[in-house]
Amino acid sequence: MLNKRIRKVAVLGSGLMGTGIAAHLAGCGLQVLMLDLPTASDGASKTNINKIAADSLANALKAKPAPFYDNKFAGRITVGNFDDDFPKIKDCDWIIEVVVERLDIKKLIYDKVEKFRSKGTLVSSNTSGIPIHLMAEGRSDDFKKHFCGTHFFNPVRYMRLLEVIPTADTDENVIAFFMHYGDVVLGKQTVLCKDTPAFIANRVGVYAMAKIFQLTHEMGLGIDTADALTGPAIGRPKTGTFRLADLVGMDTAVHVINGMKQNCPDDEQISKMEVPKFLQFLVEYKFFGNKSGQGFYKKTGEKDAKGRPVIHALNLDSLEYGPSQKEKLPILDTLKQIEELPRRMKAIFKGTDKGADMLRRSFLGLFAYVSNRVPEISNTIFAIDDALRAGFAWEVGPFQYWDMVGVAEGVDLAKKEGYTIGAWVEEMLAAGHEAFYKTENGKRLCYNPASKQYEALPGGESFVILDAYRSQKPVYSNAECTLHDIGDGVLCLEFHSKMNAIGEGILRGINDSIQIAEEQGWKGMVIGNNAAQFTVGANLMMVAMMAYQQEWDELNMATNIFQQTSMRIRYSAIPVVIATQGYVFGGGCEFSMHADSVVAAAESYIGLVEVGVGIIPGGGGTKEFAVRLSDEISREGDVQIPRLIDKFKTIATAQVATSAYEAFNYGYLLPQKDMVVHNTARNISEAKLKVLELADNYVQPIPRKDINVLGRTGLGALYIAAHSLQLGNYASEHDIKIAKKVAFVLCGGDLTSPQQVSEQYLLDLEREAFLSLCGEQKTLERIQFMLENGKPLRN
Repeated sequence: MLNKRIRKVAVLGSGLMGTGIAAHLAGCGLQVLMLDLPTASDGASKTNINKIAADSLANALKAKPAPFYDNKFAGRITVGNFDDDFPKIKDCDWIIEVVVERLDIKKLIYDKVEKFRSKGTLVSSNTSGIPIHLMAEGRSDDFKKHFCGTHFFNPVRYMRLLEVIPTADTDENVIAFFMHYGDVVLGKQTVLCKDTPAFIANRVGVYAMAKIFQLTHEMGLGIDTADALTGPAIGRPKTGTFRLADLVGMDTAVHVINGMKQNCPDDEQISKMEVPKFLQFLVEYKFFGNKSGQGFYKKTGEKDAKGRPVIHALNLDSLEYGPSQKEKLPILDTLKQIEELPRRMKAIFKGTDKGADMLRRSFLGLFAYVSNRVPEISNTIFAIDDALRAGFAWEVGPFQYWDMVGVAEGVDLAKKEGYTIGAWVEEMLAAGHEAFYKTENGKRLCYNPASKQYEALPGGESFVILDAYRSQKPVYSNAECTLHDIGDGVLCLEFHSKMNAIGEGILRGINDSIQIAEEQGWKGMVIGNNAAQFTVGANLMMVAMMAYQQEWDELNMATNIFQQTSMRIRYSAIPVVIATQGYVFGGGCEFSMHADSVVAAAESYIGLVEVGVGIIPGGGGTKEFAVRLSDEISREGDVQIPRLIDKFKTIATAQVATSAYEAFNYGYLLPQKDMVVHNTARNISEAKLKVLELADNYVQPIPRKDINVLGRTGLGALYIAAHSLQLGNYASEHDIKIAKKVAFVLCGGDLTSPQQVSEQYLLDLEREAFLSLCGEQKTLERIQFMLENGKPLRN
């Protein structure tokens, strides 16, 4: 592999993609030089000359979803213009071109790059469709050797795919470098692509979208019905298909479809597809989707009886907008009742209504399509699956869907629909191989059509994928969690309740697993899972039932168990490291704060959100903020009241960090013990390494009795802060009641003077405050509203 350290990157172009790439690179710790066209004549101010790039950066700081992990990372970006600042690229280790999709303009940019770059500097293009080899024509040998495509997806921070597209002249070491660097440093799922039209993800993803367009119209389904069928019900984003087109933009969709038709004359399905009249209509009238205000869907500006915006949908035949008329199809009801995707796929292929028929036909077309794209767009099956999962946010890729149905059954049904299946699939079946993927000895294997045998997925040793351990007997399990042996003397406790909500099974599982690790001589334990969300927090239904029935002794016991589980994580005889991703709410945040270390995926959304349902963090979280405040005061001296107010506001306003980096700002993560990984898929393996690092000289901590609290001195300040929130209309009367309970715990209660207390003393205060709020009618209303609507009630 290329022995190169990237310190500074030049991003040429500051449009939506250029700025997104610059923001992501800065978030990953790199210095970025972002250049665009100059905007003023000679003699104008430097600021005005750089206006295009400067405005793009300023807009990025206000954009939602945020392109930066933390807005302070924008300080790593320097803006400039192509006329004055191009010579500065000589100091850059990587130059990425992100200008308009025109070959002539890109070639002009490369003329300047060739003039100023240092020999050996990496150069790449973010093009989504222009052949990479055409851009390399006429360039020097050193340029060609270090040049390839690096295709990011929008929004760059959130879409995990990075397609790496070499030419015949690209050095193998450069290819290997980008595949590794994109994964480890940039946190992307890197996929090696051939230089074919639309590469991999767009080639297959746009085909799949076009197929749904065709079938929806042909079968007379409404677009809102089609979106319900092709969203989370089949493991795809909630946008479904037509809302996705609105998001992408109709002009873009038509451009890609026409480009594929023009450049792929031998593509057996795309060559026969026509851009439908309804799509032509939308483009003709410039109804491009979200960016133009309407597309397949149109906001009316009206509200329904529940205050929700009224949105009309396009009728594909009449080309008129009208109210949503989502059909009640039996298959949708069936799919809602099945949690596991493989079982949902089986149900689809057994379904008899037209919704099931549409899905079945779309999947069979997809199976045939991808079978014929090997080896045209990729030599490997897994690259196609990786690209669709990471680039289109599918839960699984096409070949993984096919495995769920059964490869042989998929072949037979596709043939009956008139599709041609790639010959290599039938050869695979004839050789006795029944699936594209399988697991052996804890390793995930994938069939290779070229070698005609199963091979280990590349980089498998760098990832802990818990599905690979399903075939071995677990060390321990119950209905809500499973304890796996992940090698080298390390255990991993996996949650698998609905949304990984923390209930009795998970609480028992944590305590039992730590005991097993201590008594059986394991080196330590990771708490982590491969789900989209680490955990949404405590099982609110369990709390609600006890509160409604006024079972106060039971609720007190349950809360105490939650608190003591957090303390068990902290005071175990073995290191406990937590690996997070997605939602890390409530109890999940509390567990994390008590672990020896947290290895947080950058896309971890961490927060104590309990105030939103009318309670305070009752699993040790409020106590832990008091502990952390005490430690900060002892380190930094006389900053008690400002620090206290910061901690108070974080809990009282239910602040959620929108990235792991932001979680350090709120105090949910601590720089002396916690770390961030950019590739979510690596968080458990990195947590395992952290366990091994801590295990060598691990000393069991001792429960603390030296927590400095401020008593009435702090309470006075916090009560004033609470009332200022109410006066500013940031808080209701009930919010203030909750806030005062938070203040009471943080200050150690109504103590006449500052003093030291124990953790258990604070836990008792926390539990008492939690229970008292559970008896409040407005809290019960908040809990009920959250359970029924999935969002907080402000009352």
